[in-house]
Amino acid sequence: MARSLLRDDAYRAIRDAIVDGTLAPGERLVDSELIDWLGVSRTPIREALSRLDQAGLVRSKPGRYTIVAPLDVRATREAQAVAAALHELAVRSAVPALTETELALMRQANQRLAEALEAEDVDGALAADDDFHAVTVTAAANETLHAMLDQVTPLLRRVERVRFASLAGRGSVAQHSRIIELCAAGEAEHAAVATRHNWETLEPLLHAEETDAP
Repeated sequence: MARSLLRDDAYRAIRDAIVDGTLAPGERLVDSELIDWLGVSRTPIREALSRLDQAGLVRSKPGRYTIVAPLDVRATREAQAVAAALHELAVRSAVPALTETELALMRQANQRLAEALEAEDVDGALAADDDFHAVTVTAAANETLHAMLDQVTPLLRRVERVRFASLAGRGSVAQHSRIIELCAAGEAEHAAVATRHNWETLEPLLHAEETDAP
Protein backbone atom coordinates (compact mmCIF):
# COMPACT_ATOMS: atom_id res chain seq x y z
CA MET A 1 0.00 0.00 0.00
CA ALA A 2 2.81 2.41 0.90
CA ARG A 3 4.55 1.73 -2.40
CA SER A 4 1.32 2.33 -4.31
CA LEU A 5 0.77 5.64 -2.54
CA LEU A 6 4.33 6.77 -3.25
CA ARG A 7 3.97 5.84 -6.91
CA ASP A 8 0.66 7.68 -7.21
CA ASP A 9 2.03 10.76 -5.43
CA ALA A 10 5.07 10.80 -7.74
CA TYR A 11 2.83 10.37 -10.78
CA ARG A 12 0.58 13.27 -9.80
CA ALA A 13 3.48 15.57 -8.94
CA ILE A 14 5.32 14.97 -12.24
CA ARG A 15 2.08 15.05 -14.26
CA ASP A 16 1.05 18.38 -12.75
CA ALA A 17 4.52 19.86 -13.36
CA ILE A 18 4.28 18.85 -17.03
CA VAL A 19 0.76 20.23 -17.41
CA ASP A 20 1.54 23.61 -15.82
CA GLY A 21 4.79 24.00 -17.76
CA THR A 22 7.19 23.68 -14.83
CA LEU A 23 8.67 20.78 -16.77
CA ALA A 24 8.89 21.99 -20.36
CA PRO A 25 8.45 19.91 -23.54
CA GLY A 26 11.74 18.26 -24.44
CA GLU A 27 13.18 18.61 -20.93
CA ARG A 28 15.13 15.59 -19.73
CA LEU A 29 13.80 13.85 -16.64
CA VAL A 30 16.71 12.55 -14.60
CA ASP A 31 15.96 9.98 -11.93
CA SER A 32 18.38 11.42 -9.37
CA GLU A 33 16.89 14.91 -9.73
CA LEU A 34 13.34 13.60 -9.39
CA ILE A 35 14.36 11.57 -6.34
CA ASP A 36 15.80 14.69 -4.69
CA TRP A 37 12.74 16.75 -5.62
CA LEU A 38 10.07 14.29 -4.49
CA GLY A 39 11.95 12.59 -1.66
CA VAL A 40 11.12 9.04 -2.75
CA SER A 41 13.17 6.11 -3.98
CA ARG A 42 13.90 5.22 -7.59
CA THR A 43 11.23 2.50 -7.83
CA PRO A 44 8.13 4.73 -7.47
CA ILE A 45 9.81 7.29 -9.77
CA ARG A 46 10.30 4.70 -12.51
CA GLU A 47 6.76 3.36 -12.04
CA ALA A 48 5.35 6.89 -12.28
CA LEU A 49 7.38 7.63 -15.42
CA SER A 50 6.21 4.39 -17.02
CA ARG A 51 2.61 5.40 -16.38
CA LEU A 52 3.25 8.88 -17.79
CA ASP A 53 4.83 7.29 -20.86
CA GLN A 54 1.68 5.23 -21.42
CA ALA A 55 -0.38 8.40 -21.03
CA GLY A 56 1.69 10.20 -23.66
CA LEU A 57 3.16 12.86 -21.37
CA VAL A 58 6.74 11.58 -21.46
CA ARG A 59 8.86 9.73 -23.98
CA SER A 60 11.42 7.17 -22.93
CA LYS A 61 14.23 5.26 -24.60
CA PRO A 62 15.24 2.55 -22.09
CA GLY A 63 18.77 2.99 -20.85
CA ARG A 64 19.20 6.31 -22.63
CA TYR A 65 16.77 9.07 -21.70
CA THR A 66 13.30 10.13 -20.60
CA ILE A 67 11.97 13.51 -21.75
CA VAL A 68 8.77 15.51 -21.42
CA ALA A 69 6.79 14.80 -24.57
CA PRO A 70 5.87 17.72 -26.85
CA LEU A 71 2.15 18.25 -27.32
CA ASP A 72 0.97 15.67 -29.86
CA VAL A 73 -2.14 17.21 -31.42
CA ARG A 74 -3.22 14.02 -33.15
CA ALA A 75 -2.92 11.91 -29.98
CA THR A 76 -4.65 14.61 -27.94
CA ARG A 77 -7.50 14.79 -30.43
CA GLU A 78 -7.89 11.01 -30.22
CA ALA A 79 -7.89 11.20 -26.42
CA GLN A 80 -10.50 13.97 -26.57
CA ALA A 81 -12.81 11.83 -28.72
CA VAL A 82 -12.52 8.93 -26.30
CA ALA A 83 -12.99 11.14 -23.23
CA ALA A 84 -16.07 12.78 -24.76
CA ALA A 85 -17.62 9.39 -25.50
CA LEU A 86 -16.81 8.05 -22.03
CA HIS A 87 -18.27 11.06 -20.24
CA GLU A 88 -21.34 10.84 -22.45
CA LEU A 89 -21.75 7.21 -21.38
CA ALA A 90 -21.17 8.10 -17.72
CA VAL A 91 -23.92 10.72 -17.74
CA ARG A 92 -26.35 8.48 -19.62
CA SER A 93 -25.78 5.74 -17.05
CA ALA A 94 -25.75 8.03 -14.01
CA VAL A 95 -28.82 10.21 -14.54
CA PRO A 96 -31.45 7.66 -13.46
CA ALA A 97 -29.62 7.17 -10.16
CA LEU A 98 -28.55 10.74 -9.37
CA THR A 99 -29.67 12.02 -5.97
CA GLU A 100 -30.31 15.58 -4.87
CA THR A 101 -27.04 15.40 -2.94
CA GLU A 102 -25.12 14.58 -6.11
CA LEU A 103 -26.88 17.31 -8.07
CA ALA A 104 -25.93 19.75 -5.30
CA LEU A 105 -22.30 18.65 -5.61
CA MET A 106 -22.43 19.39 -9.35
CA ARG A 107 -23.87 22.85 -8.69
CA GLN A 108 -21.22 23.58 -6.05
CA ALA A 109 -18.42 22.47 -8.38
CA ASN A 110 -19.78 24.66 -11.17
CA GLN A 111 -20.00 27.64 -8.83
CA ARG A 112 -16.37 27.08 -7.82
CA LEU A 113 -15.47 26.89 -11.51
CA ALA A 114 -17.15 30.25 -12.15
CA GLU A 115 -15.35 31.83 -9.18
CA ALA A 116 -11.98 30.39 -10.20
CA LEU A 117 -12.36 31.69 -13.75
CA GLU A 118 -13.32 35.12 -12.43
CA ALA A 119 -10.20 35.10 -10.23
CA GLU A 120 -8.06 33.79 -13.13
CA ASP A 121 -7.18 30.79 -10.97
CA VAL A 122 -6.41 28.14 -13.59
CA ASP A 123 -5.53 25.41 -11.07
CA GLY A 124 -8.76 26.07 -9.19
CA ALA A 125 -10.74 25.94 -12.42
CA LEU A 126 -9.21 22.61 -13.41
CA ALA A 127 -9.95 21.16 -9.98
CA ALA A 128 -13.56 22.39 -10.05
CA ASP A 129 -14.09 21.02 -13.56
CA ASP A 130 -12.70 17.66 -12.43
CA ASP A 131 -15.05 17.65 -9.44
CA PHE A 132 -18.05 18.48 -11.64
CA HIS A 133 -17.50 15.58 -14.03
CA ALA A 134 -16.42 13.21 -11.24
CA VAL A 135 -19.95 13.21 -9.82
CA THR A 136 -21.47 11.46 -12.82
CA VAL A 137 -18.43 9.24 -13.40
CA THR A 138 -18.70 7.99 -9.81
CA ALA A 139 -22.49 7.64 -9.99
CA ALA A 140 -22.18 5.56 -13.17
CA ALA A 141 -20.42 2.90 -11.03
CA ASN A 142 -18.48 1.50 -13.99
CA GLU A 143 -14.90 0.60 -13.06
CA THR A 144 -13.84 0.00 -16.67
CA LEU A 145 -15.08 3.45 -17.68
CA HIS A 146 -13.22 4.99 -14.74
CA ALA A 147 -9.97 3.19 -15.66
CA MET A 148 -10.21 4.27 -19.30
CA LEU A 149 -10.72 7.90 -18.29
CA ASP A 150 -7.64 7.68 -16.05
CA GLN A 151 -5.72 6.60 -19.14
CA VAL A 152 -6.84 9.30 -21.59
CA THR A 153 -7.48 12.33 -19.38
CA PRO A 154 -3.86 13.27 -18.55
CA LEU A 155 -3.11 13.97 -22.22
CA LEU A 156 -5.94 16.53 -22.28
CA ARG A 157 -4.69 18.50 -19.27
CA ARG A 158 -2.41 20.82 -21.27
CA VAL A 159 -5.24 21.85 -23.59
CA GLU A 160 -7.72 22.16 -20.73
CA ARG A 161 -5.27 24.47 -19.00
CA VAL A 162 -5.18 26.70 -22.08
CA ARG A 163 -9.00 26.75 -22.16
CA PHE A 164 -9.34 27.80 -18.53
CA ALA A 165 -6.64 30.45 -18.92
CA SER A 166 -8.67 32.15 -21.66
CA LEU A 167 -12.13 33.60 -22.11
CA ALA A 168 -13.10 30.39 -23.89
CA GLY A 169 -13.34 28.70 -20.51
CA ARG A 170 -16.27 30.90 -19.45
CA GLY A 171 -18.55 28.94 -21.76
CA SER A 172 -18.05 25.80 -19.69
CA VAL A 173 -20.00 27.30 -16.78
CA ALA A 174 -23.12 27.78 -18.90
CA GLN A 175 -22.70 24.35 -20.48
CA HIS A 176 -22.39 22.76 -17.04
CA SER A 177 -25.51 24.58 -15.86
CA ARG A 178 -27.44 23.15 -18.80
CA ILE A 179 -26.14 19.66 -18.06
CA ILE A 180 -27.30 20.00 -14.43
CA GLU A 181 -30.76 21.13 -15.54
CA LEU A 182 -31.11 18.14 -17.85
CA CYS A 183 -29.83 15.74 -15.19
CA ALA A 184 -32.27 17.14 -12.62
CA ALA A 185 -35.14 16.72 -15.11
CA GLY A 186 -34.16 13.09 -15.71
CA GLU A 187 -33.34 13.79 -19.37
CA ALA A 188 -30.54 11.23 -19.56
CA GLU A 189 -30.10 11.26 -23.34
CA HIS A 190 -30.09 15.05 -23.70
CA ALA A 191 -27.76 15.42 -20.71
CA ALA A 192 -25.38 12.86 -22.21
CA VAL A 193 -25.28 14.66 -25.56
CA ALA A 194 -24.73 18.02 -23.83
CA THR A 195 -21.82 16.49 -21.92
CA ARG A 196 -20.23 15.21 -25.10
CA HIS A 197 -20.56 18.69 -26.65
CA ASN A 198 -18.90 20.17 -23.57
CA TRP A 199 -15.84 17.99 -24.08
CA GLU A 200 -15.80 18.72 -27.80
CA THR A 201 -15.20 22.42 -27.04
CA LEU A 202 -11.50 21.52 -26.80
CA GLU A 203 -11.41 21.11 -30.59
CA PRO A 204 -10.84 24.81 -31.48
CA LEU A 205 -7.83 24.88 -29.14
CA LEU A 206 -6.42 21.75 -30.75
CA HIS A 207 -6.93 23.31 -34.17
CA ALA A 208 -5.07 26.42 -33.00
CA GLU A 209 -2.18 24.30 -31.72
CA GLU A 210 -2.09 22.47 -35.06
CA THR A 211 -2.10 25.75 -37.00
CA ASP A 212 0.67 27.25 -34.86
CA ALA A 213 2.90 24.18 -35.14
CA PRO A 214 6.07 24.78 -37.18
